[in-house]
Amino acid sequence: MAKKLRIDKILSNLGYGSRAELKVYCKKGMVKVNDKVISNPGTQVDTDVDKIEFNNEVVNYREFVYIMMNKPDGYLSATFDKRDPIVLDLIDSSYLAFEPFPVGRLDKDTEGLLVLTNDGQLAHRVLSPKKHVPKTYYAKIEGRVTEEDIKAFEAGVTLDDGY
Repeated sequence: MAKKLRIDKILSNLGYGSRAELKVYCKKGMVKVNDKVISNPGTQVDTDVDKIEFNNEVVNYREFVYIMMNKPDGYLSATFDKRDPIVLDLIDSSYLAFEPFPVGRLDKDTEGLLVLTNDGQLAHRVLSPKKHVPKTYYAKIEGRVTEEDIKAFEAGVTLDDGY
């Protein structure tokens, strides 16, 4: 589906600079659409058809990003933390302009599939209890699981952070 957007909005959303900086870049002739220099940062561009270049490099526009990762032990499923490493530290920095976030969470000492995206609707469809998206967890434990443990988990377990 064709989508027309301002060239400065496209480039700023992709991390090429602020809208003010892109105005300057346009005036310097650093932005091209279909091999034509664009001096007006408000120029509308069809993201499905037009070829966009910044500083002679082709720009691949996309509204959403979807990243699947095998989250290793020791990383937080978070977008910011002052003490511990986060899953965003593991992805290529070119994705950071899209502001991806984890869809769901895995504990710091847990490893497994984690999806990162900037698509809020997808995240809602996956995480909303009303959508009934099944999730499967596999755990290795030390010791024995008692009948009392099973009942406690069936009733629900409150974590240290209140969840």
